[in-house]
Amino acid sequence: MIATPVPTHHPLAKRALEAGKHVFVEKPPAMREAEMAELVEIAAREGKVLMPGHLLLYHPGVHKLKELVDSGELGDVLVVYGNRQNLGKIRKDENALWSLGVHDLSVILYLIGEQPAAARAQGHAFLTPGVEDVVFCYLEFPSGKIAHMHLSWLDPHKMRKVTVVGLNKMAVFDDMELERKITVYDKAPEEPVGTYGEWRTRTGDIFSPKIPNDEPLKLECRHFLSLVADGWDGREMHDGLEVVRALEMLTNSLRRGD
Repeated sequence: MIATPVPTHHPLAKRALEAGKHVFVEKPPAMREAEMAELVEIAAREGKVLMPGHLLLYHPGVHKLKELVDSGELGDVLVVYGNRQNLGKIRKDENALWSLGVHDLSVILYLIGEQPAAARAQGHAFLTPGVEDVVFCYLEFPSGKIAHMHLSWLDPHKMRKVTVVGLNKMAVFDDMELERKITVYDKAPEEPVGTYGEWRTRTGDIFSPKIPNDEPLKLECRHFLSLVADGWDGREMHDGLEVVRALEMLTNSLRRGD
């Protein structure tokens, strides 16, 4: 299990895989797509588990959000956006995108089920040169869905929230809520029959489904152990590769300033 500063993840994971070890490595496993692809190739060649530590993918609240999306209850998903802000922890070896954004990005890709066709990011390094404290990200997907992330460790509010806007309903995952982790809003635009094309808004019930209180970290560790014991198909490491690929797209945009 590798839980070290992010720049060391790739070389340590590579050494462990080449030594014949199954590897659980904290997020992100690498800081470049080519490096992550190398880890995937080594794991496949050695027949070893390579599992990135995308903690939120094991959160019961995120599983419920995915269930709402896949069941069609929300209707066609239009927009997904994440807010991950706090005052601190201020880091010097990774920016807000790589420290905070990897959480929300893994969830966004999990919910939408597509790789972004375009990615743009803007941010600013206020405290440490070259290390952005505040980052805004925008993603476009082949299906027409879009996503947005606001990432900051310079904010008066601690927010850990993902919102899914569907054509029929909307849902919010709020990890700061003790009990109402998921809230579903029966709100949507609609075009009433007999009108001349104008859109109106509809507001219905608001409800919060019961979510288990299982600890995500424990579920994540159990999942890793089950992969080691029972075998695996490589899905987790390929999901990790998609996250790193999207992170690199956003990083390139951030560096270009577009």
